[in-house]
Amino acid sequence: MKTKQWAGWGPGEQPEQHYLIEPRALAGGGDIRHVSEYLRASGWRDRSKKDGPLVLESPDRTVRVSYDPYVQPGGWAIHGAARGHQDEWWATLGQQTPVEIVAGLTDLLTQPPSAHAPNVWAPLMEQHWHLQPEGRHYTATSTDGSAWMHFRQDATGDALWWAGGGDPRGIGWSAQLAPTTPMHLVQAFAAELASPQPVMRPRGRVPHHPKIRTTSVSVLPSQLSAWQQARITAARAATWARTWNTGRPRTAARPYTPAGGNRARH
Repeated sequence: MKTKQWAGWGPGEQPEQHYLIEPRALAGGGDIRHVSEYLRASGWRDRSKKDGPLVLESPDRTVRVSYDPYVQPGGWAIHGAARGHQDEWWATLGQQTPVEIVAGLTDLLTQPPSAHAPNVWAPLMEQHWHLQPEGRHYTATSTDGSAWMHFRQDATGDALWWAGGGDPRGIGWSAQLAPTTPMHLVQAFAAELASPQPVMRPRGRVPHHPKIRTTSVSVLPSQLSAWQQARITAARAATWARTWNTGRPRTAARPYTPAGGNRARH
């Protein structure tokens, strides 16, 4: 394990120990505010009930994102309503899916689709994942075997995207996406799954896995807050820009406030 120290500590602040974790697929769930506060800052409405799961709804009411730690197996559920040429779709992601990977999909829900044709396998191949066709099925596996992504299709045409991290036999986390899930969302999910960038977790939140590599870093609370706020500010700015360009009334974005209680960390 390597150790780093951040310069520029201010008076009266005590650094806190965190860890940069590689590969990110093994980092554990993390702080769900990484997902939820970005959506709130993008104008999504909070439909959560008191002491219930987190539920956020898109401004046009066509997509819902929920996180429920109170049931088994629990985790993230995303549902998109049928709209125009887009069929109804859904995605479920386990509790231990790193929030950075979840955000690869949910962040993109706040933006219009790209004009470019999506290629789900491209970001995986860029990171040298092994792609293996198996009849109607396709399987991509990371170079160290810590993460995978499958496209499965049976003889009747029923299909499913399946991805995960840890151990394909069931240890770790898994995610399933309906075949009708918009391809640009699946591609964004795949890109975050395969990203070589490490993710940060506080001391005591580092999973035990033989393939994890960690770098210890000392971070000030003000630095963590600034990084979180920068993400929120970017979401607000993007929302304002889209509203300005379309001329529609702007949905007020909620200010960032740290979530308390059971929703703080999982």
